[in-house]
Amino acid sequence: MSHTGNMCFNKYMKHGHFAHIEKETLENTDYRRVLYTGEHSQLVLMNLQSGEDIGEEVHDVDQFFRIEKGLGKVFIDETEYTVEDGDSIIVPSGSKHNVLNIGPDELKLYTIYSPANHIDGTIHRTKADEAEEHFDGKTTE
Repeated sequence: MSHTGNMCFNKYMKHGHFAHIEKETLENTDYRRVLYTGEHSQLVLMNLQSGEDIGEEVHDVDQFFRIEKGLGKVFIDETEYTVEDGDSIIVPSGSKHNVLNIGPDELKLYTIYSPANHIDGTIHRTKADEAEEHFDGKTTE
């Protein structure tokens, strides 16, 4: 263990993830970009083109969405929400859901899975690049 001033550092200490999440979300041009994977949650940026959706899916994890730009629809089982900048949605584990961009511009959002759902470091430039992969237990740190 090394010491710097009053701080102690060791190779097992975690640093977490710090970002200006709104700025990173608005600058993201990738369909999906995993920013950080922890033991109990995962932070992912998403960018949907006009008319694009994530596709109907069901996860065995809880999922939080925060919309930063655009206009969309979120479907959770039989419920439908219209969402825009500043809105958030929680999708409970086991719920059939989809997110659809209904606006003329990109729908920019971030999502937090709890626990993680994707392999750490995953980047899908477009929806066509999406591969069926699931979290393999490896975290960012």
